Amino acid sequence: MNGMLAEMAGLLDLAEGFLWVAALVFVRVGAVVSLMPGFGDTAVPQRVKLALVLAFTAVIAPIIAEDLGATGPQPALAPLAGEAVAGLILGIGMRLFLLTLQTAAAMIAQATTLSQLFAGAAPEPQPAIGNLFLIAGIALALGAGLHVRAAELVILSYDILPAGGYPSAAVVADWGLGLIGRTFGLAFTLAAPFVIASLIYNLALGAINRAMPQLMVSMVGAPALTLGGLALLTVATPILLAVWLQAFEAYLANPFAVPP
Repeated sequence: MNGMLAEMAGLLDLAEGFLWVAALVFVRVGAVVSLMPGFGDTAVPQRVKLALVLAFTAVIAPIIAEDLGATGPQPALAPLAGEAVAGLILGIGMRLFLLTLQTAAAMIAQATTLSQLFAGAAPEPQPAIGNLFLIAGIALALGAGLHVRAAELVILSYDILPAGGYPSAAVVADWGLGLIGRTFGLAFTLAAPFVIASLIYNLALGAINRAMPQLMVSMVGAPALTLGGLALLTVATPILLAVWLQAFEAYLANPFAVPP
């Protein structure tokens, strides 16, 4: 009888330890999912998000339970807050890549006079090209296995951001500045073909106007610029999205190795 009670007590201790590990993982995953592309959008119902968080927790917790059970923090509120901070750091990094698409789309729309075409169709005011890039980018990321990459990202993060700990503010600031510079540089790269084409076109239009002042170049040039922008968008969009997806997958594979 005493042996059975001892075994039951051991099982209860083991279950308590696993539940604490699951709680730590749940908080970190919840913060990541709230900002993850696709899963964290406002259009996704809260119940669906909760189901996704529980599913991620069920996958990740058994993998890291052995390591966290031996070296993890003791049950308290402070470790849960640290997990939330770590999850927000990971989620913000992924959200910045969606901001990259929106920034590139805004520059493209301004360069091709398409900035007001169907504006306001999304919950947040943005050009139609921004809606196109955003939906296409999310679809590509999900089709490429974003849920699998996100689970791997959370598991990898425990090596850099230990459970229950608080990252150094200076280190996080340097990492964030580097990642912001990287994503905005990517946005400028994606928009470069349209900006260069618009510059060349406007220079040519200015030369024509100087040579033939009687011609109303604005009446002819504006529709031609819009048509050319749409044609270039049709040709360049698959290539731009492929470049963006490659950069996003590189971030998911090694999120804390941001080049200067």
